[in-house]
Amino acid sequence: MSLLLGAAEGTRSVEVDARPRSVTPGRQRWHVELVLGRPRTAEVLAAALRRIPGITEAQANPVTGGVLVRHDARVHATDVGRIVRRAVALVAGVPTEVGGRPAQAPPAAPAPRVDRGLAVRPVLAVGGGLAAGIALIKGSASSRQLVAVGGVAAATVAVLRKAWRGTADAPQDAVALGAERHALLEIVGPHRRRLYRAGALSVACQVSEVALGTLLGWTGLVLIKGQAAPLVSLGLTTASAQLFGLAGMVAAACAAVAGLSYASNLQWRRLGQDIEHDWRGRTFRHVQHLELGHLEGERTSRVAGALTDDVGQLGAFFAGPANDVLQLGTSLALLVPAFLLLAPQIAWIAFLPIPVVAWLSLRHQDKAAADYAVTGERRARLGSQVINSLEAGATVKSFCTEDYEAERIDELSEAARESSRRTDRSTIRHAETVRACTTASMAGTLLIGGRSVLNGTLRFEVFSPLIGLPQMLLMRMSRLGGIVDQYQRTLTSYDRVQRLRALPVEADGTGGSVDVGRVRGEIVLDHVSFAYPGRPPALEDLSLTIPAGQVTALVGATGSGKTTIARLLMRFQDTDFGSVLLDGRDVRELSRHDLRHAIGFVAQEPFLFDGTIADNIRYGSFGASDEAVVQAAMSAEAHSFVAALPDGYETVIGERGAALSGGQRQRIALARAILKDPPVVILDEATSAVDNETEAAIQRTMRVFAAGRTMLIIAHRLSTVRQADRIYVMDKGVAEQGTHDELLAQHGLYAALWRLQAGEPAA
Repeated sequence: MSLLLGAAEGTRSVEVDARPRSVTPGRQRWHVELVLGRPRTAEVLAAALRRIPGITEAQANPVTGGVLVRHDARVHATDVGRIVRRAVALVAGVPTEVGGRPAQAPPAAPAPRVDRGLAVRPVLAVGGGLAAGIALIKGSASSRQLVAVGGVAAATVAVLRKAWRGTADAPQDAVALGAERHALLEIVGPHRRRLYRAGALSVACQVSEVALGTLLGWTGLVLIKGQAAPLVSLGLTTASAQLFGLAGMVAAACAAVAGLSYASNLQWRRLGQDIEHDWRGRTFRHVQHLELGHLEGERTSRVAGALTDDVGQLGAFFAGPANDVLQLGTSLALLVPAFLLLAPQIAWIAFLPIPVVAWLSLRHQDKAAADYAVTGERRARLGSQVINSLEAGATVKSFCTEDYEAERIDELSEAARESSRRTDRSTIRHAETVRACTTASMAGTLLIGGRSVLNGTLRFEVFSPLIGLPQMLLMRMSRLGGIVDQYQRTLTSYDRVQRLRALPVEADGTGGSVDVGRVRGEIVLDHVSFAYPGRPPALEDLSLTIPAGQVTALVGATGSGKTTIARLLMRFQDTDFGSVLLDGRDVRELSRHDLRHAIGFVAQEPFLFDGTIADNIRYGSFGASDEAVVQAAMSAEAHSFVAALPDGYETVIGERGAALSGGQRQRIALARAILKDPPVVILDEATSAVDNETEAAIQRTMRVFAAGRTMLIIAHRLSTVRQADRIYVMDKGVAEQGTHDELLAQHGLYAALWRLQAGEPAA
């Protein structure tokens, strides 16, 4: 939606496109049209947001137009929305007012350090320009040529320096994240030797290509003049001998180029694959040990994106663009000195297109990034609408809107087509412009070099082999924009991966290990208070005791804190105040690994992995025998439906157990907990998705399974907990407690809930 920002009196109102994508406690995502395709604006907006009190982190993506804002839990979500809108307006140069008062800009950044070079550079530039002008007017031919070459070099340096400064705007928090070296060195990590080996092969390959080009030039020289002077010193005096010798050398050079190119590309690709594998393994291992609160606070798709796309980008840069950079540098290091030493007369015209091609490539890449972002967004909208229309087939047909949906797809497809055409025109125009530059360079080299040959200032034997070599360099220069873009993407991906790796892992307890075999299972909550970030308290000064070896039930309305108690006991979260005790020991002092080994947990929505039924029951108890798996399934009332399947326990159930019903999934998860055989069992709505007959059968089994262990049952269906030894009725604390009969006799909240579920009128 467009937000109309009210300006102060006497100023105009300006409409700024800023749309919230998602709002969760402590984090908001926005789409801001202002930053789309504008890297510098994105960086300025992110910096402005970071300086505002209460904002802990801000990122702006110029490719997608997305803005991520993390904030202190004490800052209300609506206040963050106003902050984002004000910051967008201020970056856009729009004066705003909030609450009748003009909005103030965020605190200014610290004053930049005075660059004394700013006073010196203009003087040097003017002096250098005057010296160059004098050399061009009154100097000798060689001085004029050197000045021209220097001008080409200066222009190239200026273009590349501007591009390098642009990469400095890419998100880089390496220092904040503890990295002391450049990001690329951090990415390579322990694979330095392979990097050096791949680099050496690339340099050798490029030297071979230059040698091959020189040999081909000598071949033309022999065909034109009957001999190539450099070959006479090798004992090849006749034209036929030189041609045969050149044929052998060309064949050897071709073989060297092919072999070295194969070896170098293979080494670079293996380096990229090793980097990707190494970073994915280490990052995923780190993610597995994150605190659950941090892991749940991140979107699964974004964590998966960091582990797949971003980690893949780290490897992709070294598999391709890094090789291109090295080959480009090698070509420059070989050809520029060669021309300056052998043919300074034509060096400036041969390399004149370099700054032009570099500027065109970088400019095209900047524009293409925005064009591709728009095209990608429109294609994404088209794909999303196609999927929605197909999934909503019954709704579409029931409302007779087939033609309406077809028209919507036509409109979105037309928009995507127009965007793609615009991008294609820009890409083709750039390619043809680069081609024209290289052709003009060759024509100029032939013209000026030919005149130098005719007037005797340049030998034809030197000029002939050098004619085509600059074109190899210029064609590589045309990929410079893509290389810079990949470099920026790699730094951005590295930043996202490092932010994920900077999230804290779970801290283990300090009180030593837990002997699971000796756990009695007494659980005590002592004056516990807990609140999720940005939400009201879930528990306030709660004290209760769950006796060892008994069945205890927690019932109550949604949000009364039942599941929170289970999460605190499992140490998915830690209490804000008070303590949770297991057999008299604070769970925060126990090893998390041992604590969770002692507890079996069945969630309301159990997760099943893509695999066989047997694999899912055996998950966490990988050494269990087939007989134990079947026995656990029988205890969970799952054996009958599993045995009826064509492949029995080897049936593949798909992602999240998609091939099973909700009740079947819960029984498989229950069998998994039974096979674990822990001294403490937590059932969080574990029978909510089964029918009454199956529930009764599971209850009978669980009464046998509960013998000698502590069982905590969280339920809404009171029939599930009717036989519990003690029932706590929760309402952010203990509202009532007792057995089923005792609670009914109290005629309180539990009795009212019982009558409602029994279909009786509520009192």
